[in-house]
Amino acid sequence: MDTTKPHPARRYDYWLGGKDNFEADRESADAVAEAFPTVRLAAVENRNFLRRAIRFLTAEAGIRQFLDIGTGLPTAGNVHEIAQGIAPESRIVYVDNDPIVLVHARDLLNSSPQGATTYLDADLRDPQRILTHPDLLATLDLSRPVALMLVAVLHFITDDQRPYELVRQLSDALPSGSYLAMTHATSDYIDPEDVARTEESNRRSGIPFRLRSSAEFARFFEGFELVAPGIAPVTAWRPEEWRPHPRAEAVSMLGALARIP
Repeated sequence: MDTTKPHPARRYDYWLGGKDNFEADRESADAVAEAFPTVRLAAVENRNFLRRAIRFLTAEAGIRQFLDIGTGLPTAGNVHEIAQGIAPESRIVYVDNDPIVLVHARDLLNSSPQGATTYLDADLRDPQRILTHPDLLATLDLSRPVALMLVAVLHFITDDQRPYELVRQLSDALPSGSYLAMTHATSDYIDPEDVARTEESNRRSGIPFRLRSSAEFARFFEGFELVAPGIAPVTAWRPEEWRPHPRAEAVSMLGALARIP
């Protein structure tokens, strides 16, 4: 593990107020925050979207299997905690490529007795390794519906890394009745000057990053059945009514959930 290079999971941990990060991660995070001061708010609201999506998938859609790629460092309200809190028999596979995430996941991501939780040290850019991994196949039954969670991870996949093909390879391996849940940083609510400044700050941060428009984000869901309200700012996707929600431009994150026919 090279702690002199920033990693998205540890940078995200820093924005959420965690302690499992290093100087390189903090410097990278601060460089982004210079151009996008509400990035910490975006991280929090992205996590809130994840929790609402899991509750829908478990309580309303009846999903009992989850594949969470780019899971990040464990924090309150992890996928298995929400899903197994509703349906204890739920089975979850977490995937990330940071050794620190691996250490914490093995210590903290404990399953309910009725269900199962597994962590894979793998990379979104190698979907076949994920789909054929013995631990995944021992945990998930790929003949039954699975929720594929790609939350705040695809914007780290640049165009030359074939993001649409990666998502399609993963979703094509899942049976009818599965779901795709995704969030993505967007340029929709940023004027051109701020987009350029944000892109420059991302280059300085040392982590490849690609803002995408709502039209570009929608391409990930072609042929799938979007769940209402469809593609929306993460703050507007089935929000809780009991608290105020930040404006879309303050968060600049899109979210959507779709059924795979």
